[in-house]
Parts: sequence; structure tokens; C-alpha cells
Amino acid sequence: QEKLVESGGGLVQPGGSLRLSCVASELTLEFYAMTWFRQAAGKEREEVGCISKYDETPNYADSVKGRFTISRDNAKNTVYLQMNNVKPEDTAVYYCATDLLDYCSGDTMDVWGKGTLVTVSS
Repeated sequence: QEKLVESGGGLVQPGGSLRLSCVASELTLEFYAMTWFRQAAGKEREEVGCISKYDETPNYADSVKGRFTISRDNAKNTVYLQMNNVKPEDTAVYYCATDLLDYCSGDTMDVWGKGTLVTVSS
């Protein structure tokens, strides 16, 4: 059974919005920092942002700052990535992951989801 499962991807027009979800099983997400990554075709994986266990202001990549928001609902054991004002360059497979630490360390991730595809196109 997958420990992290992403959903919510799909086709969205430029300027539109999409909310991705990352649901955990066999893990209690409230104990861990959670990171969103993305990987576009032919490009290296990029960290989108991270939220610590302590719900401090998440860290974001400059490319998404002001447009994307990471949040968590511990009661639902779920982390979200709200994507607003999306651009064609946001097209990628989006992954959630954790290094099983309580802060955003930038360390190697230990648990990954399989990803959900977001396509931004008119």
C-alpha cells in the first residue's frame, strides 16, 4: 500500500487554479514536514515548497512564490498544494514527500508518492 497518494491533477487553463492533495496512510503527517516537488518532462526535479510540522510559514521556490500555497489538515491526514494563476511552465508531475523530520531540512526524502500530472494549456 502506498504511504502517500497524490490527487487533483488535470488539465487547467493558464490563469486558472487547481488544488492538489496528498493523503497519507501508515503515516501520521502531523508529525512531519511535508514537501511538494515537481518534474517537467526532460527537466530535473524541482522543490516547490515545504511546510514544517509546526505550520510555520512554508518555504516556496521563487518560481511559485505568491501563486502557490501549501497547507495541511491534520484531521484528514492530508497536505494540500493550492495552485493559483497557473502558467504553462507549471506543467509537470507533482509529488509529495517527507524526510520524516519535523522541519524543512532539505535532506533526502524517505517517502514519496507516485505523483499527479498537472497540465497547463489553453
